[in-house]
Amino acid sequence: MYSLTGKVALVTGSSMGLGKCIALCLARAGACVIVNDPVGGQLAEEVVAEIEALGQETDLVVCDIRDAASVSKMVETILGRFKKVDILINNAGISIDATTINYEPGAWDQVVKTNLSGAFYCSKYCLPSMTKQKWGRIINISSVVGQIGVIGTPAYTASKAGLIGFTKTLAKEMARKGVTVNCLALGYFQGGSLLDTIPKKIAEHILRQIPMGRWGQPEEISSAINFLVSDSASYITGQTININGGYFM
Repeated sequence: MYSLTGKVALVTGSSMGLGKCIALCLARAGACVIVNDPVGGQLAEEVVAEIEALGQETDLVVCDIRDAASVSKMVETILGRFKKVDILINNAGISIDATTINYEPGAWDQVVKTNLSGAFYCSKYCLPSMTKQKWGRIINISSVVGQIGVIGTPAYTASKAGLIGFTKTLAKEMARKGVTVNCLALGYFQGGSLLDTIPKKIAEHILRQIPMGRWGQPEEISSAINFLVSDSASYITGQTININGGYFM
């Protein structure tokens, strides 16, 4: 594990699931981790307690990342206490499923604002801190769904595909400013919200299509993130790394 001692990391949507796992991994590597949740509550507070039990500094910042003004205020709060943001993991995401012909415009806005606009807002407001110190790491959490398309997920697919494009543009903009920007396109993971929404029969069908014959483990995402945010990955930017057991190549 690469040491992240002295680094300050913000993980959006980190009160549960894969976001929680990522936050704890960064804390175990020595980072000060900011936990984010749109409403706060017991689950988010429990993640903070677990990070504190690891002996690391942390804080819970309640913020709905769909709102630009709220994101700006969140980053100001973090900078006020910790003076910088070194690492941003744009993890927060939701899915509302229905075929396109039946999809409600309000649902589309909700999903796209959370999954794509939220990543843009968080990146925009964290970047000044990163460029000032000429060091930063941004990782956007995308999905295999954004690469292959899945019936009944128009907004989720579009938002996750959008993250891949956003990653490439931002990586080029930041390449000479000491900030790397990469993307993880995730397959189906135990403990992940994507797998939790799939009916049993469909899940069984997907599992048969995965060459490795198993679901991913959250720790396998965390290991990739730990490497990408380290100094050892300083020449890797603009990349979409597939972590899916061979489901999509």
